[in-house]
Amino acid sequence: MSAVKSPLSTTEGFALGGVAACIAVTISNPAEVAKTRMQLQGELAKAGGDKVYKNALDVFGKTWRHEGIRGLQRGLTPAYAYQILLNGSRLGFYEPLRQTFNELIGKDGASQVPITSVLAGAVSGAVGASLGNPLFLIKARMQAYSPAFPVGAQHYYKSSWDALSTIFKAEGARGLIRGIDAAILRTAMGSSVQLPSYNFTKRQIVDNGILPANSTWTFLASSTVSGACVLVAMQPADTALTRVYNQPTIRNAEGKLVGALYKNPVDCLWKTFKAEGIKGWYKGSTAHFMRIAPHTIVTLTANDLLVNLYKSVRDGGDDA
Repeated sequence: MSAVKSPLSTTEGFALGGVAACIAVTISNPAEVAKTRMQLQGELAKAGGDKVYKNALDVFGKTWRHEGIRGLQRGLTPAYAYQILLNGSRLGFYEPLRQTFNELIGKDGASQVPITSVLAGAVSGAVGASLGNPLFLIKARMQAYSPAFPVGAQHYYKSSWDALSTIFKAEGARGLIRGIDAAILRTAMGSSVQLPSYNFTKRQIVDNGILPANSTWTFLASSTVSGACVLVAMQPADTALTRVYNQPTIRNAEGKLVGALYKNPVDCLWKTFKAEGIKGWYKGSTAHFMRIAPHTIVTLTANDLLVNLYKSVRDGGDDA
């Protein structure tokens, strides 16, 4: 007789989600570098200004020729730490939050309710973004730095620790949480659709008999649709986040260090729109898709595979 197998705890979900995200970010980080540089190119210049890079592939080519693999993988160390916090939170807290929200409105915890799924995705993403904000901040600045083809403000740091300590010495704790409002907006928008769209697509594939539930092809198809949904929802906020993080700082009349270009992400979006048009919001969208598609596919597919493997090992002795 089989014992009832217990679901994953929040800690188990957090750990497995973090591992899956680290696998994904190793593959997607070069595209993140390209996306960051494209978003900063021609910042607030009329019609986008002069172009250092023609497109995402041009970023890859020039970065490889002048900076090598180190240039393509700039910011990888803080990216690992950030992904553990962000996706560990997003994947680990999503199900407990969704079930809790379901129960609050009188629904069964296991049922798929669109509004609670979106809310759970947004909240879990906002938690992860808040925890990982200092890491995303230094990651964005490290990825933007190029000794050969600089775009936007340039911040040179020897290492992740040097970045954190330099910012803290100059601006205090306030400097490490700079852009947290933009980070929460970006991640909440992406997370609100990532897991709901993934789970919905997966359920449709399985329920209609197209593919079995535990097929790798099911995971891949569901992840691809999810990645496209995330890109559409998140791109403008992602551009705002990159620019808010990377902007230079000045001291205001009260002696506080503040952003020299933008007050907040909404201000960034408005100024970008006035100077560059709606195209400015979608700068780097090709590179973003080249990052987010494999990243989402690998993260969610690896997470499903790791969860199934972990459960089989953990519960292997449950069957009599």
